[in-house]
Amino acid sequence: MAKREPEIITDKDQMRKWSRSMRAQGKTIGLVPTMGYLHHGHISLIKEAQKHTHLIVVSVYVNPGQFSPSEDLSTYPSDFQGDFDKLITLSGGVDVAFHPHNLYDYGNNDTINGSSSSSSSSSCCCSERSREEKEEGGEKVGVISCVEERKIGHETWVRVEGLEKGMCGKSRPVFFRGIATVVIKLFNIVEPDVAVFGKKDYQQWRIIRRMVRDLDFSTNVIGSEIVRDADGLAMSSRNVYLSPEEREKAISINRSLTRAKCSAQNGQVCCRDLRNSVTQAIHEAGGKIDYAEIVDQESLEAVEEIKCPVVFCVAAWFGKVRLIDNMEINL
Repeated sequence: MAKREPEIITDKDQMRKWSRSMRAQGKTIGLVPTMGYLHHGHISLIKEAQKHTHLIVVSVYVNPGQFSPSEDLSTYPSDFQGDFDKLITLSGGVDVAFHPHNLYDYGNNDTINGSSSSSSSSSCCCSERSREEKEEGGEKVGVISCVEERKIGHETWVRVEGLEKGMCGKSRPVFFRGIATVVIKLFNIVEPDVAVFGKKDYQQWRIIRRMVRDLDFSTNVIGSEIVRDADGLAMSSRNVYLSPEEREKAISINRSLTRAKCSAQNGQVCCRDLRNSVTQAIHEAGGKIDYAEIVDQESLEAVEEIKCPVVFCVAAWFGKVRLIDNMEINL
């Protein structure tokens, strides 16, 4: 199939107009939401979307709503030209690269750019305030994101209250409400028939599926399997920040998860023992565990003994890089 150059759309209204025009012609639309710095994992999501719809929209937007002021929005890797070049050469093609300047711009003057290269987002995430709570008049007013730090007037957030509490939600309290909110924004703008998310971000995928179910969206949310490098490390845009030594150590995540899955398949169903084995292996490799949890695949509730389909989810730090990975266990 001939390669084709995607149309670049940056305006929300123009994006919505394009989608409605295509749908009026009987076309179906697949959306692959990304934060850019595309790798083979993202490409696999696009290829999955191509199986289900006539047209493909890839959004490239670093969402400030999912970062707290102490996190790495200002340094998140970004290379839109490189991303665009990858989309051009992709077999099957991409129809639109949706690259909005700022999804939280409502016409007021004080804006924040979703791009990690913007001065406003940099000033947010370089704030001296490293905690997740702010104070007004001596009173705590709860967790804030980089959007709220800039005081641009955005007040509406979407939360999937049960599924967001554990795992990544414990250490990143603004993360999933930011994810859910920006995904709803994208769904309302692009109006896709299908949206594809990577299962490396397993909790995120489950949250989006539950949100779509609960709010009666017609979009079909598909989870695509984890794509790994040859050494087993799950592909991530943040991998670029690992030193060669840290990368070698980080392989311990996948190796220990694989051993745990094999142990479970051989009859070891005590989750405490499986968690301890993975935690020990990562510690011995030089990593710092954020969490290691075995949870029900649907409810994401922790289990003590494997009696149903579960997923073993891990987040760990290697140097200054936080990595996540998981492995489904279906006995």
